[in-house]
Amino acid sequence: MKELLNTHSLILMEAAIVEQLRRGVQLSLHDTLLNAALIYEDDGRAAMASLYQNYMDLARQAGLPMLVCTPTWRAGRDRVEGSDVSVTVNEDAVAFMREIRSHDEVYIGGLIGCKNDCYQPDEGLDAETAEQHHGWQIERLAGSAVDFLMAATLPNVQEALGIARAMAATGTPYIISFVTGRDGNILDGSSLQEAMALIDSQCRHAPLGYMVNCAHPSFVAAAAKSGQSLSRLIGVQANASALDHSELDNADELKVDSIADWGELMLTLNRDHGVSILGGCCGTGAEHLRYLLEHRTAVSPGNQ
Repeated sequence: MKELLNTHSLILMEAAIVEQLRRGVQLSLHDTLLNAALIYEDDGRAAMASLYQNYMDLARQAGLPMLVCTPTWRAGRDRVEGSDVSVTVNEDAVAFMREIRSHDEVYIGGLIGCKNDCYQPDEGLDAETAEQHHGWQIERLAGSAVDFLMAATLPNVQEALGIARAMAATGTPYIISFVTGRDGNILDGSSLQEAMALIDSQCRHAPLGYMVNCAHPSFVAAAAKSGQSLSRLIGVQANASALDHSELDNADELKVDSIADWGELMLTLNRDHGVSILGGCCGTGAEHLRYLLEHRTAVSPGNQ
């Protein structure tokens, strides 16, 4: 994975999965595990496979590597053991992703999320509790030989630190991804620069790098404009709308701004700040990734 990042100035990552499933097809997501349980249903497997494969096909046609993540964002121990779904759902999700992987340049990430609400930093765990709580899921994903681990939608730096320690202990390459606000800071008020420096200094094996997801690219641009160093920021999975999280959360209608505006902001982060991994989060689809591919310009990895 380090070599991948060092040799490619642009790496594509999936766009929205859960939101597409929730709004686009007639499927019922699990009350607590969301799309993880769909791997046990024929219609669910087919719908997820179609989404992932559409994204993978775009990368293959463009000759770019692709990162995809397991549908396990909400498959932590407490949720799994409190459900009627198999206790091996994390391992089974990795097997599902291997089955639908369309070409060799697709890299599978084992995905986890924060324990509680990703928009409520006050609900975040302290580092010690987070390391213990998330360890169960992290060990299962790492034990399934994923290419990397990823923790996404983290609003609280202390929970992120605990997750990073648990991931570092597995020896598997990993990425930590935060949710940021309009000011470019993580939702608990920490700057990206502070958070990245803290985790790098406190983990035996530092992350491959850091990402931002579930935030509009203008939010990340705000961090750059504030003078923060983004040298350890390797990726963005951005929302399609620039509305605040409070306005997007549980919205009845899909919120989407101009794809061109979204795409140009993403490509600027790639070109000017060396952010190599570009993908989509809420409100995005294949058309967003297609815009990136059609309007990209060559960037030397040495300029990152």
